[in-house]
Amino acid sequence: MSLPVVALIGRPNVGKSSLFNRIVGHDTAIVSDEPGTTRDRHFTRAEWNGRAFWLVDTGGLREDSTLPMDLEIRKQVKQAIDEADLLLLVLDSQVGVHPSDARVAELLRNSGKPWMVVANKVDDPRTTDYYEFYKLGAGDPHPVSATNGKMSGDLLDELVKMLPAPHPDELKELLRVSVIGRPNVGKSSFINKLLGAERLVVSEIAGTTRDAIDTPFTYHGREMIFVDTAGLRRQARIDDGIEFYSALRTRRAIDRSDICILMIDATEGLHNQDLKIATLAWEAGRGLIMVVNKWDLKEKDDKTAAKFEKECAEKAPYLRFVPFVFTSALTGMRVTKVLDLIQTVDAERHKRISTSQVNDALQQLLARRQPPQAAGHEIKLNYATQVETNPPTIAVFGNNPDKLQEHYVRYLHNGFREFWGFTGNPLRIILRRKSEKQ
Repeated sequence: MSLPVVALIGRPNVGKSSLFNRIVGHDTAIVSDEPGTTRDRHFTRAEWNGRAFWLVDTGGLREDSTLPMDLEIRKQVKQAIDEADLLLLVLDSQVGVHPSDARVAELLRNSGKPWMVVANKVDDPRTTDYYEFYKLGAGDPHPVSATNGKMSGDLLDELVKMLPAPHPDELKELLRVSVIGRPNVGKSSFINKLLGAERLVVSEIAGTTRDAIDTPFTYHGREMIFVDTAGLRRQARIDDGIEFYSALRTRRAIDRSDICILMIDATEGLHNQDLKIATLAWEAGRGLIMVVNKWDLKEKDDKTAAKFEKECAEKAPYLRFVPFVFTSALTGMRVTKVLDLIQTVDAERHKRISTSQVNDALQQLLARRQPPQAAGHEIKLNYATQVETNPPTIAVFGNNPDKLQEHYVRYLHNGFREFWGFTGNPLRIILRRKSEKQ
């Protein structure tokens, strides 16, 4: 990972997520009065004074709790500490030094990493006593109000001074890959198996992942960001605030991604909600890979996979152009194959076809089948050219493009795909009127 990592550590409800949102500049982390809302490590790229870094929001540490979820959070926080270059111990200035704060401070001291104390909820330094935080032994506490932003600039100035020297790879373009799907189909287990580390909380409780979690990863020299998203439920079932914002951020994660991996449960087949999520990604112009998880639990023969793909394409014809991989996050079966598919879909996404090749293809398609004529209007297609990549877009010029019937546009679309594939990516056809000068 080329960017330095800054992790926010502390007890529940001291304002870590609010500070995270303040530094990032928008509401990325879910903020709620319900303790334990933030469960996973939450990575987001932040920048201050020209320095970029990963900011990590962690779940609140309850050192004395033996509840299973709290034990998982503690494990994740300790891993975040191991991976961080700088640690911010966020404390509540309205409460003062809590008995467990000293134990967390000891945890940070023992890590050997640079760390600083952030005294949050200091709305007015003249009336708030945060000086008892000196006793934690991390030097000057840095007062801030995450809610209204007071002194956040001063905090960031100090934060940037403590970052390690910039790495030359910081400005490299990263490939963003979102893992999307309904709740409890195994998205977090899949990413953990793929990355070879337990980076995301895995639980049998549906909806454990609430935020979109950004995890940096490098494969064959290509830097990627994996985003594990909260599962999208049907809107009627989203009845509390946290679920609503999780669904909203899943859609945002799709919008911010280059490629989406839609994970479905092999034992349940393709649900309408799966199709809805796939269509969201496809219509947004994102690359798409279908990962059929829990394939080890499916009764099958040598034709089951092909039949599964065919049934999916019957429900949504565009899935004919999407690669399928049948995996088991539990056993690791074919999981690493997804990394190669990501590289393939990314290459197809940026494929550029010369204008002469596109025109040759158009002439062959016209020779095969002429466009149907509209009453009283001659329809003639003159030439075509690729005008965009990411996603691939071909403009077709003619005299009456608005009269061209939809089924013929589909014929052109399928014909262009026969020539160049554009596997895993939507191919957009734009119809334009040929100008008189042309």
